[in-house]
Amino acid sequence: MSSLPDKHFATNVYYDRAFDMDAAKILPGEFYYTPKNMVIVTVLGSCVSACIRDRVTGIGGMNHFMLPSDGSEGGLMSASMRYGTYAMEILINELLKAGAKRENLEAKVFGGGHVLQGFIAINVGERNAQFVKDYLKTEGIRIVAEDLEDVYPRKVYYFPRTGKVLVKKLKQLHNNTIANREQDYANRLSSKPVSGEIELFT
Repeated sequence: MSSLPDKHFATNVYYDRAFDMDAAKILPGEFYYTPKNMVIVTVLGSCVSACIRDRVTGIGGMNHFMLPSDGSEGGLMSASMRYGTYAMEILINELLKAGAKRENLEAKVFGGGHVLQGFIAINVGERNAQFVKDYLKTEGIRIVAEDLEDVYPRKVYYFPRTGKVLVKKLKQLHNNTIANREQDYANRLSSKPVSGEIELFT
């Protein structure tokens, strides 16, 4: 039995008037995938999102995750890395179950900004960005676009059917919602032990 976090399929689906289509908003720790013509939206600070799609069928999705600080920087399978691996595998596995083919998968990756002041010492944004690139390289999934690190949060709109992505840098923030949301997420991660095996779909 795994004590990794339960997979959180985003449930905040709404109609987006600007794009004239259904949209799904994902929060830290969530993911969403769809075969439909939709837009998936998230806001990233230090977290990263991988937008992955089957370039032939248009089945695609997005995750939103952070590597928690587990006090151990060594080893690919540190507790911190296990969380990132889980977040990536759960999205890829769900895409494959939905009919995507591994050889057709392509990725666009975003986030990893240096926006959480308390996390600068452990370079959480940089670690998240490097992890997602290393993971996709290991899995043989080509990264066709990326916008990583920097100092600004980002709002990302992903259209899996076409692969189009719109990224808006949030250079003027009027509140601490993003930082508070990610800090709460990081605190939840650090309070959960990671053990057990990950069930893989092949």
